[in-house]
Amino acid sequence: MSQASAAQTLNGAQIILRMLELHGVQHVFGLPGETTIGWYKEWKSNSNIEFVLTRDERTASYAAESYAKITGRPCVLEAPSPGVTHCTPGITEAYLSSVPIIYFSSDIPINQDKKHGLTGVDQTALYQSICKESFVFTNAGEIPFLMRRAFRVATSGRPAPVHIRVPINIFGEEALVNDLYAEPEYQFYPAHRPVADHSKIRQAIDILLKAKKPVIVCGQGGLISKASEILLELAELLQIPVGTTTPGKGTIPENHPLALRVIGGRGGMEYSNSYVHDADTVFFVGTNTDSAATDHWKLYGDPMTKTFLHLDIAEAHVGNNFPLAVGMVGDARASLEYMVEILKTEHPKLQRDTVDLNPIKVEALNKVFNSNIEMPAGTVSPVKLTQALDKILPANAIVTSEPGVSAIYPSALLTIKEAGRRYITNYSMGALGYSVPAGLGASYASDGPVISFTGDGSFGFVIGDMETIKRSGKNVTIILTRNDTFGWIRGEAILLDDVDEPWSTDFGAVDYIKLAEAFGFQTARITSADEIESVLSAAIEHEGASFIEMMVPSQDKIVPFVPSWVRAAKAKNLPYFE
Repeated sequence: MSQASAAQTLNGAQIILRMLELHGVQHVFGLPGETTIGWYKEWKSNSNIEFVLTRDERTASYAAESYAKITGRPCVLEAPSPGVTHCTPGITEAYLSSVPIIYFSSDIPINQDKKHGLTGVDQTALYQSICKESFVFTNAGEIPFLMRRAFRVATSGRPAPVHIRVPINIFGEEALVNDLYAEPEYQFYPAHRPVADHSKIRQAIDILLKAKKPVIVCGQGGLISKASEILLELAELLQIPVGTTTPGKGTIPENHPLALRVIGGRGGMEYSNSYVHDADTVFFVGTNTDSAATDHWKLYGDPMTKTFLHLDIAEAHVGNNFPLAVGMVGDARASLEYMVEILKTEHPKLQRDTVDLNPIKVEALNKVFNSNIEMPAGTVSPVKLTQALDKILPANAIVTSEPGVSAIYPSALLTIKEAGRRYITNYSMGALGYSVPAGLGASYASDGPVISFTGDGSFGFVIGDMETIKRSGKNVTIILTRNDTFGWIRGEAILLDDVDEPWSTDFGAVDYIKLAEAFGFQTARITSADEIESVLSAAIEHEGASFIEMMVPSQDKIVPFVPSWVRAAKAKNLPYFE
């Protein structure tokens, strides 16, 4: 695209909209306010970009994060000055998850906050710590330059949000502009694919060839880089098993013979965690080796007894928590492509013993699926829920989940059969209230059905946006795994802190079915395991909004796949899954 355009006089709102169109933006998530009226007036008259109106800025921010994950494009979020603080949960999750969001927050005129103008706060200072950059439009003429910069910064290197503060007067201010153009490569991420140092890649190859029991551990950086195909090719060439973190679930098909599935402290099963613990060489790809993925850094045992390799686009992540034999800074897909090229060229007759993990995976899954652990009265097994969903889930479906019962079972037991972003979680920050708005974002990013697992603790944060989902007309099914408590906190307190009865975790019962019906959802309540499959099928086949409630045991009653909890359950003689 030419970097020159005919000079024309436009106001700030028109320039912003034109620049968004040039960057291929199709949806914007947000909420109106007095400080955005000038933008909306031009939007209605001059742009076909779809505005997704939510009922809460937090919902909009999580929806934008999910949308960006699935589309591979930076998502645009906007909020007015009164709600500017409400977007911090989604922006924080996106920042920690390396997800690009272009976040516009409108504002009262610059320095009016010094007069104590209503809604005035230093927005730039607020967002600098959770965005790659935060800047202010001070005049309409600079908008094209700064918006190109915003997309470039958000999508390059380690992707992350960029915050743009727009004083209310900028929307109506006119400017003569002749630089209305976009840089096409920044419409997607990652925009650039730097290859790690070639000599270090060769060192890594030598170590992997000599390793006796190597393993690859892939985080969501593999999904961000769209490295699934080349990662699987490398794994097959070297016959190295691949485990993923929970956010990296689906980087390779989980029914592949080399797929270990999820490892770590949030959905890793005993067989997969034991395998990586016993490995002599661990190759980290696109993971920041955080506490959740490593069972608080205990997963690999004594780090001095094994060899670690690490490839990541973020230099701050490489070698951050484990001593490295080789650290490589570069794009996962591009660097692995070079690694495979070397292997094929320089080791054309490479022969490796075949590894097939499917028998031990099937055995471990069947042990859980066929377990006869008795559920507390009035509850249904979340294992059976995931088992049934796994059986009927369409290939084009997207599943969203969040910390708690709603995530821990599908993270461990759901099988992602085709590589890609089909399972979305927020295990970078882990705040409640994520899954339902993530489902909303996913529904605008994909044509398939969306299934959102949520717990009643989380659901209380986002009930208002049931109206948004219904209004959207999208095929979204909310599955509420209900136990009338903040179950994760309850489980942590009882299992690890030896609290007899946690203080301030339980809350009152709500008739969620009536609530969902009031919003116009198709509803169902599962009261026994034999109802699950038919209820799920009916919801997924329904073209509109569906809501399913199922009572489940809290985490202190039936202990799920959390290694530290399972160790405590064994000591306390409590029922558990591993």
